Amino acid sequence: MVIIEVELPDDQALALAQFLKRVGYNDYRELAVDQQQAYEMVDAGEKVRAALADKGYAPR
Repeated sequence: MVIIEVELPDDQALALAQFLKRVGYNDYRELAVDQQQAYEMVDAGEKVRAALADKGYAPR
């Protein structure tokens, strides 16, 4: 397990939350080496999105 802590200014945290809200499997798949890696990328992105939401950055 890896724990990542990062400090972001409010505007960057909101921008990242917006990106993670809008990105989908097809976007990850285009950048992944295979389908398995794409699913792992989606899962990781969702964890970061949830952590941002826990800190109040959950765009509608």
